[in-house]
Amino acid sequence: MNAALQKTSLHIDDYLDLLNLAVQVQDEKWQKEIRRKLQGMLQHTGQQA
Repeated sequence: MNAALQKTSLHIDDYLDLLNLAVQVQDEKWQKEIRRKLQGMLQHTGQQA
């Protein structure tokens, strides 16, 4: 795995942890923000592959 992909994977993992926390505290606005960010990251990663 190259360094950029590994860094992106860590960011995605961090955002998934944040999403989990947002769900636990029932903050729907925060959940939507995190999901939007994750979608952008995954689309960007898919373009590089």
